[in-house]
Amino acid sequence: MYFDQPVPREVKVIDSASLFRLEERACALGLNARLDPAWVQANAAPDGVHHLWPAVWNSLSHRPDVPRQLRCELLMTLRAGDRVVSFLDVLPEDFTPLPGVTSREEGRQVGQLLDRAPSVREWLLRQDEGSARP
Repeated sequence: MYFDQPVPREVKVIDSASLFRLEERACALGLNARLDPAWVQANAAPDGVHHLWPAVWNSLSHRPDVPRQLRCELLMTLRAGDRVVSFLDVLPEDFTPLPGVTSREEGRQVGQLLDRAPSVREWLLRQDEGSARP
């Protein structure tokens, strides 16, 4: 099993279609860390570049039929160009074939963006505040 395996230390790069498929799969499996696929489809930049950074192995002890998954930090590019952070649980067989960043510098930049970008919830609250102004 994955108990003895370290978390992969590779940042993955995905397009919006791949992000949507991963969110749909997480939703279908009932994984904990995911966004609503309809929200992702409505808000992700159609030609956007998104990144997954594995954080921890996750399992659902109350659902032994669901395989262990990687809980990844997700850096998502929105239609307006904003970047937001969320989490996404991804099965290892879906994570492994994804392309990785092309350089150490790109990985470092993604790490900095993950530290600075607002969470999806924070971004939504800011959007609500902006629409409430006269």
